[in-house]
Amino acid sequence: MDRIQLYQAGSVICGPGSISELPTMLQGLGIRRCLVVTTSNVKPLLEGVFAGIKRFGLEVVEAPSVDREPTVSDLIRVLECARTTKPDLVIGIGGGSVMDVAKIVSVLAEDNRPVHEYFGTDTVPARKVVLICVPTTAGTGSEASPNAIILDEQTLEKKAIISRYLLPDYVILDPELLVSVPPRVTAATGMDALVHCIEAYTNRRAHAMVDEFALAGIRLLAAGLPKAVQNGSDLLARTQTLIGSYFGGLCLGPVGTAGVHALAYPLNGRFGIPHGVANALMLPYVVYFNFQVMKDRYFRVLRELGLLPVDDVAVLTPEQTKDVLCGFVSGLGLPNRLRDVGITWETLPGLAASAMRVSRLLGNNPRLITESDALAIYQLAF
Repeated sequence: MDRIQLYQAGSVICGPGSISELPTMLQGLGIRRCLVVTTSNVKPLLEGVFAGIKRFGLEVVEAPSVDREPTVSDLIRVLECARTTKPDLVIGIGGGSVMDVAKIVSVLAEDNRPVHEYFGTDTVPARKVVLICVPTTAGTGSEASPNAIILDEQTLEKKAIISRYLLPDYVILDPELLVSVPPRVTAATGMDALVHCIEAYTNRRAHAMVDEFALAGIRLLAAGLPKAVQNGSDLLARTQTLIGSYFGGLCLGPVGTAGVHALAYPLNGRFGIPHGVANALMLPYVVYFNFQVMKDRYFRVLRELGLLPVDDVAVLTPEQTKDVLCGFVSGLGLPNRLRDVGITWETLPGLAASAMRVSRLLGNNPRLITESDALAIYQLAF
């Protein structure tokens, strides 16, 4: 069995109302000034938290809001705020975009090199400030991952910064922060988390130490995601999706994702399709492509999802497996055809060429994907 190394957050608090523990958590850390990275929609939910922090004598600085999947320019705006205010604590409260920005800012606040020089693995300096991540969606698992993803406007490609220094000191998983997330966003982010788990379990770097996180994440998301889409106030369902997303994030560092993400990235970078929607779109078709080299594990995934009876020894064809996954995606209210999100046939070759540049993830796929293969997958998904 191959060697593997896992990095994890320093401390995790999980449960309804746990965000209220944040002010007390900061006592004894020697914090004087905290920079809060969040979104315009989340800020109103945090007034009580901010007030509690200030009662302990801490200064709260609100960074420019991160209201979309972040570009390099968005990151630079928050970095400039951090370099001016010099916080000793960075808190990211939001979805994966917010937490990714907060993570990068926490390591680059005292470093003035161009952001593009940090794309890659182990390129950032050691973090000198405290970092806390609080997800308000169950999707990216960024709070558990050493990865941060930024859109490079120059190339229209998503770029990664990967380092153990991006893992937070503290994570708060509070399902009450998710109850106002709309059904479509709940479905899309939940599918992102599910694809993290599925791809970690079915890629060429899959490892027994990570398999159990991936399978547990699939089970939790299968149980909670449909219910959370139907009833956002179901705290048990929200907790299940939040923990499932966290487990998906744990898989990203040591194992990572593969072909689904590689082919989803251009849909976001070139056409602005939300990352979770893009993953949901591509999942059935990449599974169809990979089926023959990973079918036993795909059958295990279907059983954990409740889409194939546990005691069923019958096997599905690649076509049937694709159709079952398409049905699961559409059952959450998400599209499963590229044409349904405005992609046109003539753009498919450009998407295939762009996907080939996501070599970091293509290398994890259990079957080699060439540019002609990528085009065929996009055509199948059209």
